[in-house]
Amino acid sequence: MAAVKASEARGDPPLLRAVELSRVIAGEGAGPLPSADLAGILVSNLCFAHNSPSLWKLLGQAVASRLLCPLHVLALLTPRVLPQRRAQPEAYRLYLELLKCHVTSSLLSMEAGPNRDKIGKSIAEALQLSKVYGFSGTEFGHVVIMFVLAVVNKLIDSILEDCGFPSAMAEGQESVYATDGPQPMDLDVKRGSTENQNEHREQLRRKNTLMALDVLHMMAADRKIQSFLRLIFLNMPEKFSSLRQRLSSIEAHKVSLETLLPSGHKINDLLINIWRVCKTDYQPNNKRILGVLGNMGSGGSLLGQLTGAGRPACWIIFDIYVENAIDGRHLSLISAIGIIKEMTKTMQVLNEASWQETFKALWISALRLVQRAREPLEGPIPHLDARLCMLLSLIPLAVAEILQEESDMLGAEGNKILPQRQGLISSLQDLIQYSGLLVPPSSVVNAANAAASKAAIFKANYKTGVGNSSLMDQTDSSMKAAGNMLHLIIEACISRKLIDASAYLWPGYVVPSGTLKDTALPQESPWLNFMKGSRLSGPLIDALVATPASSVAELDKLYSIATNGSEEEKTAAAKILCGASLVRGWNIQEHVVGMVVKLLSASLPSDSSTSTPGSMSHYLAHMSALNEILLGVSYGDAIHILSLYGMVPDVAVALMPLCEAFGSIAPPPNHKSTILDETSVYSVFSCAFLCLLRLWKFYRPPQEYCLAGRGGSVKLELTLDYLLLMRNNRIEFSNSSAPNRDSYNNMGSVNEVPAQPIYIDSFPKLRAWYFQNQACIASTLSGFCNKNPVHQVANKILNVICRKMNKSGVSSNLSSISSSGVSGSSVSASDDSCQRPAVPAWEFLEAVPFVLEAVLTACAHGRLSSRDLTTSLRDLVDFLPASLAAIVSYFSAEITRGIWKPVPMNGIEWPSPGASLHSIEAEVKEILASAGVQINSCYPRGVPPMLPLPMAALVSLTITFKLDRSLEYIQGVIGQALENCAGGSSWPSMPIIGALWTQKVRRWHDFIILSCMLSPFGRDKDAVAQLIQSCFLSFLQSSPSGSDIIANRGVGALLGDSITNQGLRLPMAPGFIYLRTCRTFHDTFFISEVILKQVIEWAHKLANGWSFNGPPQLKSGRTPLSCAASMAHQVALLGGGLLCIAGGPLVVQVLYEETLPTLLLSAREQSLKEPGPVSSTLQGYAMANMLFYSGSLLWGADRTDPVMKLSFLWRRPRVVRNHMDFIAGVLDGHILLGCDPGTWKAYVSQFMFLVVKFVPSWLRDIKLETLKKIAAGLRSWHENDLALSLLERGGPQAISVVVETLL
Repeated sequence: MAAVKASEARGDPPLLRAVELSRVIAGEGAGPLPSADLAGILVSNLCFAHNSPSLWKLLGQAVASRLLCPLHVLALLTPRVLPQRRAQPEAYRLYLELLKCHVTSSLLSMEAGPNRDKIGKSIAEALQLSKVYGFSGTEFGHVVIMFVLAVVNKLIDSILEDCGFPSAMAEGQESVYATDGPQPMDLDVKRGSTENQNEHREQLRRKNTLMALDVLHMMAADRKIQSFLRLIFLNMPEKFSSLRQRLSSIEAHKVSLETLLPSGHKINDLLINIWRVCKTDYQPNNKRILGVLGNMGSGGSLLGQLTGAGRPACWIIFDIYVENAIDGRHLSLISAIGIIKEMTKTMQVLNEASWQETFKALWISALRLVQRAREPLEGPIPHLDARLCMLLSLIPLAVAEILQEESDMLGAEGNKILPQRQGLISSLQDLIQYSGLLVPPSSVVNAANAAASKAAIFKANYKTGVGNSSLMDQTDSSMKAAGNMLHLIIEACISRKLIDASAYLWPGYVVPSGTLKDTALPQESPWLNFMKGSRLSGPLIDALVATPASSVAELDKLYSIATNGSEEEKTAAAKILCGASLVRGWNIQEHVVGMVVKLLSASLPSDSSTSTPGSMSHYLAHMSALNEILLGVSYGDAIHILSLYGMVPDVAVALMPLCEAFGSIAPPPNHKSTILDETSVYSVFSCAFLCLLRLWKFYRPPQEYCLAGRGGSVKLELTLDYLLLMRNNRIEFSNSSAPNRDSYNNMGSVNEVPAQPIYIDSFPKLRAWYFQNQACIASTLSGFCNKNPVHQVANKILNVICRKMNKSGVSSNLSSISSSGVSGSSVSASDDSCQRPAVPAWEFLEAVPFVLEAVLTACAHGRLSSRDLTTSLRDLVDFLPASLAAIVSYFSAEITRGIWKPVPMNGIEWPSPGASLHSIEAEVKEILASAGVQINSCYPRGVPPMLPLPMAALVSLTITFKLDRSLEYIQGVIGQALENCAGGSSWPSMPIIGALWTQKVRRWHDFIILSCMLSPFGRDKDAVAQLIQSCFLSFLQSSPSGSDIIANRGVGALLGDSITNQGLRLPMAPGFIYLRTCRTFHDTFFISEVILKQVIEWAHKLANGWSFNGPPQLKSGRTPLSCAASMAHQVALLGGGLLCIAGGPLVVQVLYEETLPTLLLSAREQSLKEPGPVSSTLQGYAMANMLFYSGSLLWGADRTDPVMKLSFLWRRPRVVRNHMDFIAGVLDGHILLGCDPGTWKAYVSQFMFLVVKFVPSWLRDIKLETLKKIAAGLRSWHENDLALSLLERGGPQAISVVVETLL
């Protein structure tokens, strides 16, 4: 300070004083510049011991000369000047001038080192960041952004207090006014002031407040300051909340502030600029990728660029998912409600659409789903009930969850309708115009008419002023109206309180009764009699079984009877509950599903033990009711509907103790057959066991269990262990987050599950069979021993078979010729020991594979006729239907091994398909040809068809069963077993199986044709490639003139408007075939490659359609480039949807880590060489879109549901990280590309743009070094904004990098 005073005494100008100060510092070796100590000395003297204009000028010159760090000086001044701004208005004015000049300066950067760390620590201490914000960081970048936050907060507080309003500082924070008085060194020694001086200073104070607002406005408008605040918002939201509170205070006093501070629109601009920080959506400039491919020009979202068929095409994933979910051959472990909810939220963001349009697209997709098979093919599984369940139950429940999330986030403000709910109402009102989609299937016409009549009654009462809402439920034959699917949708929404009864008053909702074709009068519901107390007798039971319940109160009463009534009442209640209420009770279906699962679990004894005599008697007491429940859930679409609600793991856990208990109880000694109407231990066990096995594909051929080279099996859900893992994971999540225990808030009791996890070790008998079944699939049987109890039971079963065969002159010792050799002596027909073994079911099941080995070997060696083999297998199933599981599992494995000779299906030894075989093959070829797939004939005329012996035996067994509802639980296993066995064999077996079944059940002809149509794709890659190509062609093909690129295409061409219309309808939609066959594609690498190449080829075609279409002078014939880009977007979306459905997380992982990098590294194909700049760019754009959509559809932005995490999300961090490392390696020059540079640039730019804009949470898993390399590559392409946004969203690790970049 001595040198400063001497220079001041000489009258040196500020610049010379600064030079002198610099010389003194250098001479004394005070350390590197900028100097932290000098800043402290100057500021401490300036405030306010030597508060003079010359010292302020010197401070400003020292900052400008880089002797001092601007941020450090401002940080030191802020806590000293702001509290004294009333007493020292001159100092406050100079502080604001200094802040205005330097806070947004481009000269704020400092070299890393001890000096920077020292300055950073001094800034944090001066602003008390640790005390005020709980900030304890030491990195300079973190200190800088916290400095900005602290200064902005203090300026806002100052302005509010100067205008007479309370500041919004949190409790405990220091006020910008001094509370204890100024420090001694801060005292203002200038006590004497005249009246004029006081007036002048008061004017200066008012001007200071205006200037503070100007500085704050300038800071908020600065992109660098906005970026700093955004870093806090993204990475430290709890610290950003302090700024939120202050903005709320400004908004609350906005009118008064504008009156006191006439500053134009600065207050409004200030709020807009700072709130913009909270909107993390990345908005690109309009110059990226030819000006149209990134954000589709300046016209806004992609959806806004599309018209006609292009708009619904953006929602194709809805149609793909719902159609795929309806395939009852594959049960889902995850609730469709959660998937639809996440998918809807994801697509609303990706399409940047309104909620009205989003919900409308979802409803239309579900309506198309129903119309596609409104008159279903006659077959073992109807499927229409599941389609209606999707439309009228699952989608309303998913929408309810979305609305609940909005309500929880925004809160309910009186009767105000929140945006998403208003979007739902508008979307339902829009559906009135789609009359073609609203035509109800014949089976639900009466239900639709009843819903319309209910609305008509309400409307009539409303017009007459009748306020009694109970009149709505009365049957009034004079009030009739024509109903459609919209009336059923509205009822489903009203029942779940998504909308209210005012929907009945919508224009055009109630159709005049003159158009009503069905003149049948409404019948009184049997549930009214039940609620009045009528006894559950035969006729009433039948009526309740056939009529769905209409309210939860009816279900509660029924459930009470099912749990507390007499044995007869329990049985009747269980039968009713599993009837129409389960499959068609759309408005209350979620409650029925929960009650059915609870009834299965409620039958467990309190100690949950299955081995004590008390527990055995408990099970036997509930045997009749359990049998009804098990038969009910095995019928038709019931088990499929349970799976759509995500209840497969819970049903499995409920069935396991039942199987363990009933499988441990021996039948009576006189037990002969289970295929009767009577209920027995064997029948209940068999029904429970086969139902359990339907939940996971126990009979899959061994290749399903092989490792896919990706660290896991191809289908994780194929094991019982995985079912238990899913269920236990849900339990763990529920226990760890009690406030959000039920993730499905609108599903009532569906997810009420016991708090304890379940493990297979708790069921030793089931566990022993489970491992035996896996061993049977993995290898042939071995290790026989006469003393083994299992083999002794097997010998007894063989002896029974021998005894029956001896009556026909067959040798009694079948096992003597078995290559494996179940040892046993010859048994005479009169031996009393040849009675069927009355052993517990588990012991019988363990012996069945050895019996099968013996009889199959005997038949192969000619010692047992084919007819006797079929008869012996049927006897096993008649005696214990659960034996079918062992038969299917054993034969599936043997078929796949390919060690059995084929046998002729000639009608002599084995049943003959006859002429039906060639007829079916011809029909299949015709249907596939209509979908663009050409296949070869497998069965030339004149050559007898043949099947492997195990396959022949299995199909011969299956055609012996009668089509009876009581055998649904057996037929549910048979059908899928045949299809999977045929798929596991290299022999083309399915047409023969279909021909034999067509001869048995001719009315199933179309259903069987559809099943046979799917078989070629499991073994023929060329057929799969043709099918995928046809999917793209049907969805995207141009009109013949080529002038309208969005004509003759869309969802209808891809999936079909109607699959059935008095039989199978031609041409068959290729997308429908794809969705029915995609789960049989075993080579995920091949599928990934084919779909990706289709996306690239179509992008090339679209680019050529824009760049070359006739003479250059005739530009009117060209496809607009923006239209070509939007079409490429749809191509990518379709490719991503098809890929996710085919292979799920595994195939998407293959795409990210191998398929796409390999294609980029490879030399481009001959057909695409020198594609031109537009084609190259569009190809890269389409590839990036497909990769992004594939990942986002599976992973979303941030999913918290435990089941979704377990199934999808755990792969994401590693997969995305590996792909980002690949991109960084190429940009860093360590990896050489083979593709066109334009393609690579477009790919990287677009992929990074999509990730930054839609799923920034993905970037938190990426290494910082990787992000820096990618950002450097983007900057080299002049994508500076994108590079900065990428780093901003890289998490706390990237804060310092962003700050250094901006400084």
